[in-house]
Amino acid sequence: MELWDIYDKNKNRTGRTMKRNDWCLKDDEYHLTVLGVVRNLEGKYLITKRVMTKAWAPGWWEVSGGAAMAGEESEDAVQREVLEETGLDVSKAEGGYMFTYHRENPGKGDNYFVDVYRFTMDFNESDVKPQEEETDGFCLATLLEIQELAAKGIFLHYDSIKKVFE
Repeated sequence: MELWDIYDKNKNRTGRTMKRNDWCLKDDEYHLTVLGVVRNLEGKYLITKRVMTKAWAPGWWEVSGGAAMAGEESEDAVQREVLEETGLDVSKAEGGYMFTYHRENPGKGDNYFVDVYRFTMDFNESDVKPQEEETDGFCLATLLEIQELAAKGIFLHYDSIKKVFE
């Protein structure tokens, strides 16, 4: 069973945990998620397309990410998520933590912090090994291509993370 730490409004662990997707959080309680933006030396960004079986936003484009496990540090979580979803090891890549944003969903039990990272490393399409259960393909996209997907409303989190592409 996957457990997530519960954080307070100041992003401090409370010492309590919740089961994955058990939306039980009270107001001012949060779980932690991470996003890892990965770009190559040509300045193109690795984006993945969500499988059509996803309950939320199937077929949309996104960057790698997911929830931090209980006891897991943010940086370890983003490295794990990027590796699981793309096969790329960003542990020695240039870059790192950029910023945090949060979402409040009153009455839904699903409030969360999102730690956003950007990594730059030497890789090409042949190095990417997408996680088939999670992704329906990938693309090395320019900023303009990402902005076009966002304008169509099919790029997850773009408004919240667009400054990481600058």
